[in-house]
Amino acid sequence: MRKVLVQTYGCQMNKLDSALISAALEQAGFRLTDNTDEADVVLLNTCSVRQHAEDRVLSHLGHLKHLKKNRPDIVVGVIGCMAQRLGDKLLQHQAVNLVCGPAQIPHIVDLVNEAVEKTQKNLDIADNIRQRDLENDTALEQFESAHSSDDRQIPSQAFVRVMRGCDKFCTYCVVPYVRGPEHCRPPEAIIEQIKKLADQRIKQVTLLGQTVNSYKYKAGDRTYYLSDLLHTASGIGGIEWIKFVTSYPIEDHFDEILRVMAYSPKVCKYLHIPAQSGSDKILRAMNRSYTAVQYLDLLDRARAIVPDIAIAGDFIVGFPGETEEDFQLTIVLLKKAQYKNAFIFKYSPRPGTTADKRLEDNVPSDVKQKRNIELLAVQNQISSQMNQSFLGRKVQVLVEGLSKKPHLDSAGSDDNLQLVGRTATDHIVVFNGPQSLVGRFANVIITKTSSLTLFGRLAT
Repeated sequence: MRKVLVQTYGCQMNKLDSALISAALEQAGFRLTDNTDEADVVLLNTCSVRQHAEDRVLSHLGHLKHLKKNRPDIVVGVIGCMAQRLGDKLLQHQAVNLVCGPAQIPHIVDLVNEAVEKTQKNLDIADNIRQRDLENDTALEQFESAHSSDDRQIPSQAFVRVMRGCDKFCTYCVVPYVRGPEHCRPPEAIIEQIKKLADQRIKQVTLLGQTVNSYKYKAGDRTYYLSDLLHTASGIGGIEWIKFVTSYPIEDHFDEILRVMAYSPKVCKYLHIPAQSGSDKILRAMNRSYTAVQYLDLLDRARAIVPDIAIAGDFIVGFPGETEEDFQLTIVLLKKAQYKNAFIFKYSPRPGTTADKRLEDNVPSDVKQKRNIELLAVQNQISSQMNQSFLGRKVQVLVEGLSKKPHLDSAGSDDNLQLVGRTATDHIVVFNGPQSLVGRFANVIITKTSSLTLFGRLAT
């Protein structure tokens, strides 16, 4: 039985693709491994959103090239967004046997088998990623339904894709060019998939879309929205928590989504909604279809409808043309937004995007770094203050596994290890407890907080 390692870079969408691919390969007779040294096949599921993500893959390919000198029969494949973007350029790498785009993952078992049996290289990417291919859409839907499974890294959790691709064309973003046009899956297929996951004892599902709150599917006289999916999924027995990411700041059906969140105990009161900048000038240059005031109004409405909601945001610093005044407006928005946490990135030009073609990357690297550090410091202060409100409170967490970075003293017993879990509002909680809790819910009393983490003890 050949062993295959699937290594994932990037977002939840890639994690979902990796889970589907792993399930398909297992069904075809392969055995999964986490050890490169014993793998017969290594598949790198890649991300192109930032240059740093691609650099990590290229570095890994360099390591695999050296590994192949001693093990020439090992098969190396590059799949995902980087595969679609670079195509034949990746196939020319000495280490690479196959390249497969994200729209071609239903072919992965055949591609791997062919690479194992033959020495020839194989390229399978979309010729025109922006053109809908109904035959391929059907293949993707069948692949998704057949191989739906849990998140292999986190027990009791699973991702469910509700839509593919993106039509927003933010000027900095490569996703529309590597994931294709926006396409919503049929609601009955999504709900059936969630029911299957419930039968597999999955407790939390996360609905995925590049702009998940844009979900819109017309069937006959009726149009289905994300709020309809959340409402129906809430009625599925066995599923305890439902999350969705990532949302785009749009007005359409925003309040309906929030109302489902407010009345359904299963829909987690958590909203990830990127702002990207606090400057209207920069937002226009990014082709984001809202102003800073409109964005903050959405957050106000979210908190009015769901008072205990936790909100997370994203920002890009150092976008072309960003002045110090623009950056200060971003700080103002960050302070007003009062995020649980925010993901902050330095602008990275992506080949083929409008920003890369038309805008000069004119903010110096040291200025980007300075702004990144400064914005992160402001957010850390906000997060620290907000997290202090958890002191002494009892929270419910879904336990994800052993803590990778020990924060607390171990109790010195195999039955009392350091565990990590998340609340329904996506707060990370570290506590000591038996490993048998992994994949289950636990109640924890918070005894200490930091900007990123809550610490506690098991409630008795």
